[in-house]
Amino acid sequence: MPPKHAEKKMTQDNTIADIAVATRVLEQEIAGLRALIAALDGHFPEAVELLFNLKGRVVVSGMGKSGHVARKIAATLASTGTPALFIHPAEASHGDLGMVTKDDVVILLSNSGETAELSDIIAYTRRFAIPLIGVVRRKTSALVEAADIAFVLPETPEAAAINVPTTSTTMMLAWGDALAVALMERRGFGSEDFNTFHPGGKLGSQLAKVEKFMKTGADLPVVSPEDTMPSTLLVMSEKRLGLALVTDKEGKLLGIITDGDLRRKMDAGLLSRTAGEIMTPNPKTITRTRLAVEALQRMNAKSITSLCIADKAGKLVGLVHIHDLLRAGVS
Repeated sequence: MPPKHAEKKMTQDNTIADIAVATRVLEQEIAGLRALIAALDGHFPEAVELLFNLKGRVVVSGMGKSGHVARKIAATLASTGTPALFIHPAEASHGDLGMVTKDDVVILLSNSGETAELSDIIAYTRRFAIPLIGVVRRKTSALVEAADIAFVLPETPEAAAINVPTTSTTMMLAWGDALAVALMERRGFGSEDFNTFHPGGKLGSQLAKVEKFMKTGADLPVVSPEDTMPSTLLVMSEKRLGLALVTDKEGKLLGIITDGDLRRKMDAGLLSRTAGEIMTPNPKTITRTRLAVEALQRMNAKSITSLCIADKAGKLVGLVHIHDLLRAGVS
């Protein structure tokens, strides 16, 4: 058994070697991406133009590592305003080609351009005159010859000595990202559109509007200015929001009564007074179409836990509570 100092030296040596490998791989892939930039030509804007005017969907496919990249490209396109789906080549040959219509465009990814499993998809697109975009590494290949638009990746070494797809798949992935972003900017696709396709997750919560989290209708602790404090306290206890909203007969928001208001105005005559006498008039409000993150910022700035939601005429629409925003991941 080697001494402890030998084990430590081996660990340090391994660390240095691992970092050296990682550096070499990343440098090779960076070189591939630089070569990809230099290789951009008229075929790329042709592909963007074709997909921009698309009536149907983008169908993306590939086999093996190229297939994994194709799946990611389809997902990126779909989430940024370009309808897209991934089809596995094997499933395509067993019925999934029926999902591809004449209004669609097919993108095929292949390192060699001779992938046997793609032959049925290629034949299908040629038979029904469905536009075909090929992303391939070899200039002379069946896919290049068949494609309406062929983008040939630059000849750069893979990052592994045994030619495991590394640099080539990185270039394919980057090409797909560039395509998606070019289409997104052509369409003027912005954060509001992005939120439509991403209602969940951190980014979705940051872009969500106040109306997604607001309490409305029977959930609101609404009282009139003429209501007695005992009845007002009963409403506050039932709704469990720590406040009451005072409105007139038309629903216009007049004021708010919070637990803090009750503590500050607690005296022997409190229960003999009305909600209108105790309320704080003109409470802080926000419209339902503002971003939830803005509502949270306003509450933090004013050291309050709720914001009333009113329309342009001042009528009460709802209420948003800070706890609901924080639970949803708004920050």
